[in-house]
Amino acid sequence: MAEVLVLVKPSDGKVTKSTLEALTIARGLGEPAAVVVGAPGTAAAVANKLGEYGATKVYAAEADDFDGYLVTPKVAALEKLVRQVQPAAVLIPSTQEGKEVAGRLAVRLDNGVLTDVVSLDADGIATQVAFAGSTIVRSKVSRGIPLVTVRPSSVTPTPAPATPSVEAVDIELDAGDKIAVISDRVTEAKGARPELTEASIVVSGGRGVGSADNFKLVEELADLLGGAVGASRAATDSGFYPHAFQVGQTGKTVSPQLYVATGISGAIQHRAGMQTSKTIVAVNKDAEAPIFELADFGVVGDLFKVVPQAAEEIRKRKA
Repeated sequence: MAEVLVLVKPSDGKVTKSTLEALTIARGLGEPAAVVVGAPGTAAAVANKLGEYGATKVYAAEADDFDGYLVTPKVAALEKLVRQVQPAAVLIPSTQEGKEVAGRLAVRLDNGVLTDVVSLDADGIATQVAFAGSTIVRSKVSRGIPLVTVRPSSVTPTPAPATPSVEAVDIELDAGDKIAVISDRVTEAKGARPELTEASIVVSGGRGVGSADNFKLVEELADLLGGAVGASRAATDSGFYPHAFQVGQTGKTVSPQLYVATGISGAIQHRAGMQTSKTIVAVNKDAEAPIFELADFGVVGDLFKVVPQAAEEIRKRKA
């Protein structure tokens, strides 16, 4: 069975959910082989977790200076492995960095590339969601192997324990790979809430929340549920909440176990970023709001009355 290369980007020494999703898809295509690029010791720190989700091999492309460059070490490592092992496919998380890696790799290999793929069958035919989720597209590269970026929250990561072997990969960067260097890093301050795209519970607020101060209601409910906070484009454009927390076609895509939409009408732009959530609860005073077409449970009412009541009930149950 041919290998399926999966690019790994550890975050704070941990494997991201998007990588586990890619490994889950890879298992249906061949033998998942994780590719870890970074400083010495990076692969060893995540090998067990990668094996838990089906990686039978971990390729470690490590060097002291690899963290000092942008995406070029990852591109070089994948290029060498593709030429060396002739994999069935290459899967890359569809992040901003991942798309750049895929684009550069496609040029080096003279290979087709597909982005924001939600599934990939054994014949290399990919499924993509277009036009804010209103159209499903099935496509295939016309030249080369399936080289795809996997859209976040496309599948639910499922364990498939394996004991991976770790194999070192030696790569050399040419002068062109070293043109852009990282001169400084600033770590973004993080709170106690889970990261939005990784959270199993998300509570989002929309234009109906009314103001930045009123978003405290959304935050309170999210904290009581142990979830993350999201916002619609209307809310972020109005300055109610930072754009980094926007859920939607032009924001982040989430697929939690529970998605609570408060004061969100449910325009197609927003639905594109959360419609794959397992359970959707909507609170809106407009009984005709489109969000109710998508919701599993809907509450027609004033969020300023409903949300505090829900919060109080949660406190009672916790007590």
